[in-house]
Amino acid sequence: MTVAVSQEQTRTQKTTLAFSQAGVLVVSAYIAAQILSDIGSLKIAQVMGFAVDGGTFIYPLTFTLRDMVHKLLGRKAARTVIFAAGVINLLMAAYFAFLSALPPAADWLLQESFIAVLNPVWRIVIASIAAELASELLDTEVYHIWVSRVTRRYQWARVLVSNSISIPLDSLIFCWGAFGGLLPAQVVWSIFWANVLIKVATTLVSLPGIYLVKGE
Repeated sequence: MTVAVSQEQTRTQKTTLAFSQAGVLVVSAYIAAQILSDIGSLKIAQVMGFAVDGGTFIYPLTFTLRDMVHKLLGRKAARTVIFAAGVINLLMAAYFAFLSALPPAADWLLQESFIAVLNPVWRIVIASIAAELASELLDTEVYHIWVSRVTRRYQWARVLVSNSISIPLDSLIFCWGAFGGLLPAQVVWSIFWANVLIKVATTLVSLPGIYLVKGE
């Protein structure tokens, strides 16, 4: 009996450790994608006739990563990670602003380049964080409603449904918050539709990720 209990405790400890490791990896990936996408948003590129902010290429992954956090750690943890990412992105922008304000060393000739690239455009920063918080929190609630009231089967469906609702909201808040009145309306709508199309495509590609973590 003692041996059986000991073996069961060992299995439980191993499961808990694996669960914790998966949680660390998924949360880290989510935060990293948020940071990289916010930095990338400072670049507006021309892709297949669309004006696209650089963050669009990696930010869509955060929706599926958020779903993975939700599945693995629960709704409360997902909300906590969302707010943590918002605070981290705000602190990152403030840090870049601080570095940009520091006088350069006499032999360092890249001050203007550093400021041009990394000194935050606060309107873009605020629009980005506002879009992230609103859309990711909505994604959390839609995901929760789906798994608690609709079905726990077809896990790909919970990702597809929650993302399909939160993605347009995210793009709408960010594009018009960051560029409305600054760029011509047709350019802003171009950025919006490019954002939505790329995010939807990324969602379809990243759907299998939900099966990589355990949970309900």
